[in-house]
Amino acid sequence: MWTRQHKQRNTGRLIIPSLCVAFLAYFGFHAYHGEFGIYSKYRLEAQTAELQGELDAVKARRVELERRVRLMHDGTLEKDMLDEQARRALNVSQADEITIMLPASVK
Repeated sequence: MWTRQHKQRNTGRLIIPSLCVAFLAYFGFHAYHGEFGIYSKYRLEAQTAELQGELDAVKARRVELERRVRLMHDGTLEKDMLDEQARRALNVSQADEITIMLPASVK
């Protein structure tokens, strides 16, 4: 009678768990770093906060410009505002005036 004796290998038992670990690692990596992952959410929130700050600055600038334009409308024209704009455009001042030079970014 012929008997076949062989040693059982443990590698067969490790195939399915190792494939499961590989799939979980793949999907876990992409759940964090993917296009719609957790890290992307944090980046989008930071970008949203930055853009909201820019929007607030632009809105404040617009309100200031609208206020200045309102001062120059016909019927509510303020002579001081007109004088200030004319002097700034012509770069002229009178001898008895004190001129304060501001940086170009401040208007």
